[in-house]
Amino acid sequence: MQARMRARSEEPGFRDFDLPGVAPSRQKRSRETTLALLRAGADMLRARSLAELSIEALCAEVGVTVGAFYSRFESKEAYFNALMALATRDGEQRLGEIRRPSPDTGLDKLCHVIVGGIIAWMRNHEGVLRAALQHDDTRPDKWTPFKALAQATTMRATPLLLPAMGKGMGKRRKAAKTRTIAFGFQVVLGTLVNAILNDPGPLSLSSKEMERRLAGCLLLLLQAEMGHPTPR
Repeated sequence: MQARMRARSEEPGFRDFDLPGVAPSRQKRSRETTLALLRAGADMLRARSLAELSIEALCAEVGVTVGAFYSRFESKEAYFNALMALATRDGEQRLGEIRRPSPDTGLDKLCHVIVGGIIAWMRNHEGVLRAALQHDDTRPDKWTPFKALAQATTMRATPLLLPAMGKGMGKRRKAAKTRTIAFGFQVVLGTLVNAILNDPGPLSLSSKEMERRLAGCLLLLLQAEMGHPTPR
């Protein structure tokens, strides 16, 4: 257990958990227990809702007492807030690492790199994201950090994709292409959110085909704009 906790404490987004509602841990063993509780909850939310997540079951999974949980987290709500904050931090970190592989990288490759990165992040935090979406029915503010992250993703990807969409970058053409990129990400993210929340099929979030088809969908939208002159 301790070895597993140490390994997980090195995962992206789990290195820094100085968060509101979470008691600071000075001792290494205490920090590892906090991280183990956070990771176990994220794992358990893959198969159950937030309402179904029992603090007793969570503590049993980690091998600690309920008192140990409440000595670290003010409440279940504070605990879930910490999970969302960590997922957001991981997304921000991944976002900052997005780079164009090389100056001559084609639009096809860029779409696959960017969409693949988004899906990898969502797969890593699938349970937390689903719980946040479900929680949104009663607490709309719970989804706000992820909405901001989605907007930041579009802003980060736009200057990478625009040059790969070819010349003709007059002011109006640039505005039209930028608008198409934003819509493309709305399609991609909307499809993924629906897959997380409802899993309507035929493709699930875990499917490799989902990544390929969504990247292809984004590519087709951008290529359509490249061949569509802006009306005067």
